[in-house]
Amino acid sequence: MSISERIGGDIITAMKARDEHRVTTLRMVKSSLRSKEIDKREPLTDAEQTQVLTTLLKQRRESVESFTKGNRPELAAKEQAEIDMIEAYMPQAAGEDEVREIVATAIAHLAASGGAKPGPRDMGAAMKLVQQRILASGLRADGKLVSELVKAELAK
Repeated sequence: MSISERIGGDIITAMKARDEHRVTTLRMVKSSLRSKEIDKREPLTDAEQTQVLTTLLKQRRESVESFTKGNRPELAAKEQAEIDMIEAYMPQAAGEDEVREIVATAIAHLAASGGAKPGPRDMGAAMKLVQQRILASGLRADGKLVSELVKAELAK
C-alpha cells in the first residue's frame, strides 16, 4: 500500500473520530502529494512520495525553531504534533551505525574504482554514492549526519 493510499484511509478514520487537527494535517499532506503528482503528470513513486514528506518535515522543523525563538510555544507544539503525524508515514530511519557502515563501504568502493584513496575533494561523489545506497536499502537518513560521517571518513 502506498503512502498516499494509507493517508487517504487515515483521513477517513480521523474524520469518523472527529479529530480535526489530524484531518487538517493529513489533508495538507495529501494535497502536497497530489500537487507534486500533477506537476509530474504521472503517479509518484514511493521514493518521490517520501521526498515530498521529507520536505514537509523539514518545513515543520524550521517552523518549530522559529516559533521557539519567537516565544510562541503553543504554535511550536502544534507544528511538533504535525511532525509526529507525518513521520509515521516515513520509512524506518537508519541508525548511526548503519549509516557509518554504508559510508565505509561506499568510500571503499570509490577507492577501488578510482585507484587512489579518496580525499576531501571527493566529497560530492561520495555523498552521491552514499545517498543512492541509503535509498536502495529502503532506509532514510538525516543528510546532516550523512555529511558529517562522509567528511570524517574522507579525512582519514
